[in-house]
Amino acid sequence: MLSNKRIQELELVMEFEKVEECFKEVSSWIENVGRKRLKETINLDDSLEMLLQAQKQFKEFDLVASEYCKRGQEALKKMNQWEDFSFVDVHSYRVKLQTYEDQLEEFCTQLDETRHRVCETVRLYEFFDKVRQAICCTGEGIKS
Repeated sequence: MLSNKRIQELELVMEFEKVEECFKEVSSWIENVGRKRLKETINLDDSLEMLLQAQKQFKEFDLVASEYCKRGQEALKKMNQWEDFSFVDVHSYRVKLQTYEDQLEEFCTQLDETRHRVCETVRLYEFFDKVRQAICCTGEGIKS
């Protein structure tokens, strides 16, 4: 029985090493690319044209970022089996896993919030542009 537990533990450690490679890649991308790009979208431009350009660029980034989030989440799912084991020896792996999970969750949440903010800002600018055009047209109609 003890031998079976050790074999299971070794299998989990080997699986963790595979998953950890994926997490290191995802984590590195989040820190070196993802967070920087999200910070760039904090100050959105004042014109609708520039805002639409920023939205287009964000959508391209969002596709890549969402793929990294998906890869990280799939790797986490593979490690869900660890919840069934109570080995003392795997505690350090669980701590690492929790750190990766927290980082991924925080980034994915920020990505969702930024996606929503960009979309709402574009909608607001489009609305104001329509109002401005209506006021201009109404003003011209009154002058005539």
